[in-house]
Amino acid sequence: MSDETAGPADEQRASPPPEPEPQPRTEPEPPAPAHDPAAPSPLGIERVPTGNPEVDENLARLGDADHLPADGHLDVYEDVHRGLRDALTALDVRPGPGQAAPRPGPAQPYDHRS
Repeated sequence: MSDETAGPADEQRASPPPEPEPQPRTEPEPPAPAHDPAAPSPLGIERVPTGNPEVDENLARLGDADHLPADGHLDVYEDVHRGLRDALTALDVRPGPGQAAPRPGPAQPYDHRS
């Protein structure tokens, strides 16, 4: 007998191929969020206290820009600049008659004009 011709009896004797084992269903992973370079992101710049409360308050305000989109930074920077300029201007104000001189702080530079 030859293996070349298999009849219906041979097909019935052969066992059916095993069924594949069911694979556990896995949910597809959601796509990773795309990086948005325009999204607010802290700059991570350390602000060191100066010892002058007014200046320190203005420098702390710079942290507000960390939570704003880039187009909102300008308002914060202008506000901080205005506050720092006012603090510096206040150092140049000479006391008038009957007014006490301002207490020198640790951040006051040497005044060569006096």
